[in-house]
Amino acid sequence: MHKIKLIIRLHGQGNGSRSISSKVSLSRNTVKKYLDIFRGSGMSYEAFFRLSDKEVAQMFFVSENKYAKSERQVALEKLLPDMCKRLKRKGVTREDLYKEYRTDHPQGYSISRFNALINRYLDEKRPIMHIEHKAGDKLYVDFTGHRLYLRDKACNQHPVEVLVAILGCSQLTYVEAVASQKKEDFIKACENALRYFGGVPQAIVPDNLKAAVTRGNKYEALVNPDFMAFAEHYGTTILPARVYKPKDKSLVEGAEKLIYRSIFAKLQDREFYDLATLNQPIRGALESHNSRPLYKKDYSRRDQFEEIEQEMLQPLNPLGFELKRQIIVSVMKTGYIRLAVDEHYYSVPYKYIGKKVKVLYTSQNVEIYYQYELIATHLRAVDKYQYTTQKEHLASQHQYLSDWSADYFLKLALDIHESVAKYINTLLRTNMYPEKAYKACSGILHFHKQVGSERLINACRLADSLKQYSYLTIEGILKSGEDVLFREDAPNAS
Repeated sequence: MHKIKLIIRLHGQGNGSRSISSKVSLSRNTVKKYLDIFRGSGMSYEAFFRLSDKEVAQMFFVSENKYAKSERQVALEKLLPDMCKRLKRKGVTREDLYKEYRTDHPQGYSISRFNALINRYLDEKRPIMHIEHKAGDKLYVDFTGHRLYLRDKACNQHPVEVLVAILGCSQLTYVEAVASQKKEDFIKACENALRYFGGVPQAIVPDNLKAAVTRGNKYEALVNPDFMAFAEHYGTTILPARVYKPKDKSLVEGAEKLIYRSIFAKLQDREFYDLATLNQPIRGALESHNSRPLYKKDYSRRDQFEEIEQEMLQPLNPLGFELKRQIIVSVMKTGYIRLAVDEHYYSVPYKYIGKKVKVLYTSQNVEIYYQYELIATHLRAVDKYQYTTQKEHLASQHQYLSDWSADYFLKLALDIHESVAKYINTLLRTNMYPEKAYKACSGILHFHKQVGSERLINACRLADSLKQYSYLTIEGILKSGEDVLFREDAPNAS
């Protein structure tokens, strides 16, 4: 008893288990066992040192008691399964359970003995998970070490990755085969896991995958921005497992071993040609795995989830997460940025002309940022070589350009004459770059004020007969006076 008290005293003075081990000449594991029992008791140092040697012996060597169990021990042990199950719920503490116990059993054990019996019960009964996993707290995700395979038409094998996600408290598990460990596949599989569980935990714990962690760190890892955006979308937190700390991910690694037996083994002699047909039997085997009673338990993962954890999960965001792509571009002199993937142009406030901006885009929206400030948003359009414009983005002297369109120029041309409208319409359909075509149309129609309607009409007719469609063609005809010499049959003239 003297050595145990010495261990507790040294611990109270701030010594670690390694230092205490060398000072008291006991193995480090033995020292850690005694310290764990002391911490589990919830006692203060002052209360502990007031215990007699007999009470200390009861506290630390209860498993060696050779005497028959007392009535109050039998009574408490009957309560322990339900108590330990309730202890998984958030907000439920040992102190609460002890108060309840003493209310129903006024002659019951002291809190130290109460905690010791709970610890012994947990050590004997818990399977893989630890009681420290609170309901709705964490979801552990990782790819399995072994992979499954698809076959192509030539019977060649192609490996695919398998993601395992497991809720810490209930151990309800989700498994999905994906094409790769890239962030697009990883994030989509994580989202599918959340939808399978029907809710969101407080935190997601990934291993240090490239798709999840940009740079690992012992104290604070740098999370991949896209994975962080996924977490924000669903209102959860990313807590990467510490590097070289296998205990941080022991739960999911234990789940992987079970998955090899309960799912992989059932697929060994079967051939699959796409992910959909592979994931179908995976889901069937997964349901069997989750519905099977836990080791030495009369309830399954599914039972435990529905009874304890389901109601503790946060609600799902009804909108699915969409991964944002990102590019850095310069704002052109015209006040637009070019989204190269669609060959489409989007307006930006004119004061940012010449600045480098960040563009984030999804299948629905385009967001433009300058130095972390959102300066423009647009609905994404996929029509090539076209412009999406917000008038307020343009300088005042250029805002009239926002009205430029094929219909706009055809209307102006038709107000002059049908022959001019025909020429303008053909020019617009020559697959010329839109901005260049609009400028050409504007210049051609401007000749109406310089030379009059009749000359412009004849110039358009002559250029149309020559099959030449450009501003320079009309300009050349008017400068040379060829339009004056050009005549057509009277029925077509006006």
